[in-house]
Amino acid sequence: MAKYEKSETVIARLTPEQYRVTQQSGTERPGTGEYVNNKQAGIYVDIVSGEPLFASSDKYESGCGWPSFTKPIEPANVAELHDTSHGMIRTEVRSTHGDSHLGHVFTDGPRDRGGLRYCINSASLRFVPKAEMEAQGYGDYLNQVEDVQ
Repeated sequence: MAKYEKSETVIARLTPEQYRVTQQSGTERPGTGEYVNNKQAGIYVDIVSGEPLFASSDKYESGCGWPSFTKPIEPANVAELHDTSHGMIRTEVRSTHGDSHLGHVFTDGPRDRGGLRYCINSASLRFVPKAEMEAQGYGDYLNQVEDVQ
């Protein structure tokens, strides 16, 4: 398997909720995701491919009910697609290599941090704590992760 790619073996191990969100473009109920209130330092990676997506230092409390980030840790790993489902015009975000549905990006984020809000389903993510990043192969991203106060 290449460094980051979709694997049928990994997909077979997803929980029903992870499968529904990542493979069927589902959405968690607001406030129910595992990482909504996570305040630990580390990075969030695609549950399917492991590709790095977001850093804890870019996470903020938006009040929307899903983990929110101001920007991707690795922009090339986050694809943006035009979404007209549910009678709305939105921008869907998917992982580039795993093709997992992550959530949506909106333009109502903190202005002083770029103005974007990446509204992401916890079910599409795996959190890697800062202390484990090197051992799990994410050491190159340590400089982008601040200790959370």
